[in-house]
Amino acid sequence: MKYDFVLRSQRVVLPDGERPASVCVVNGRIDTIEPYEFGGDDLGDAALLPGLVDTHVHVNEPGRTEWEGFACATRAAAAGGVTTVIDMPLNSVPPTVNVQALNVKRRAAEGRCHVDVGFWGGAIPSNLDELADLHRAGVFGFKCFLSDPGVPEFPPLDPAGLHAALAAVDALFVVHAEDPKSLREAPRSRRYEDFLASRPRAAENDAVATVVDAARRSGRRMHILHLSSSDALSSLARARRDRLPVTAETCPHYLTLAAEHVPDGATEFKCCPPIREADNGDALWHGLANGLIDCVVSDHSPCSPELKQPDSGDFSAAWGGIASLQLGLPVMWTAARRRGYSLADVVRWMAQRPAELVGLRRKGRIAEGYDADFVVFAPDETFVVEPDALHHRHPVTPYAGQTLHGVVRQTWLRGHQLSGNPAGRLLARDAE
Repeated sequence: MKYDFVLRSQRVVLPDGERPASVCVVNGRIDTIEPYEFGGDDLGDAALLPGLVDTHVHVNEPGRTEWEGFACATRAAAAGGVTTVIDMPLNSVPPTVNVQALNVKRRAAEGRCHVDVGFWGGAIPSNLDELADLHRAGVFGFKCFLSDPGVPEFPPLDPAGLHAALAAVDALFVVHAEDPKSLREAPRSRRYEDFLASRPRAAENDAVATVVDAARRSGRRMHILHLSSSDALSSLARARRDRLPVTAETCPHYLTLAAEHVPDGATEFKCCPPIREADNGDALWHGLANGLIDCVVSDHSPCSPELKQPDSGDFSAAWGGIASLQLGLPVMWTAARRRGYSLADVVRWMAQRPAELVGLRRKGRIAEGYDADFVVFAPDETFVVEPDALHHRHPVTPYAGQTLHGVVRQTWLRGHQLSGNPAGRLLARDAE
């Protein structure tokens, strides 16, 4: 059999675990998995992982392209070993709330993406009659908020609106779960603890319970976005026990950063929901390990640097969002290896399960018939995070100066090593 190429490593992360293997590729897809002795281009001490799938990325183009854009966001993704992203329906203008806006988004992305890109639709009070058409047009599901997201063109749904949206279309709904009744106005302050107090765990706990109840009543698939409150795990456990179609994600910053260590005025740490205490992060790790949390994604949400209020350090006025698309893999691996988890665990959380969440049948695994999307990863090498080395539009990061384990040496997309030219495709739900 003639293969286009064969990569082999002593550490290939396969669906059944890590082992030596040779991965044979034909026409951009994995044809067979052979023993290591089969031969091929040897990766030496590097591991071979499937390309990561990040289902929670705010590209912001068009409309707020000065915050981020398809070219720079996907270049950062490729540098971080992410080969597929699903773009959120905000904070672009127009938001992706009807077919016309989806077409505007696709035109903005066409020919500019370094990795494969799909799109979420948005559910807001005024577009419920647009949801079915938008779903047929290929969005992977619908993002909604239960509290104000901070941009006027994307208002939240109240509980009645959520149930109306669920009745309007049979689709996956992904929910920013914070209950507005439990949120408080943050005081003007440089102290992180003042901001944290304005978004208590109760806001998430109550909202997660609302989402679980909606899944119970409607039978629709529901997904909790960026879970930060470990107290809400009990609601997820009940949903799992009752076999409800509810899943959840968390993010690297909730697993690796702690409120106790956020300096005053360091608004690069601000996100919503917020980074909480270290013991809360420990509990999130347990929820991830036992399957109550399904996956880890970035919630890459950059903005223009001045919106972070670097001069005043005022947490109440700063935009909330952390840009980490390029750093998610080494951030997670650094913490996971210290806690005794394996590369196979990280791949399951950051590649396999996100792909399964959105129904990408050829992504997220090194397996026969899957796209030849690979990360050549040196797990024992270290590097220091230097903002100027980041590819997203604005080099603002809470990880600056940290020493991380794990270096992405190469990223491959459908059998081609990425080398700087846009090679990504635009994806649609249920398309091969």
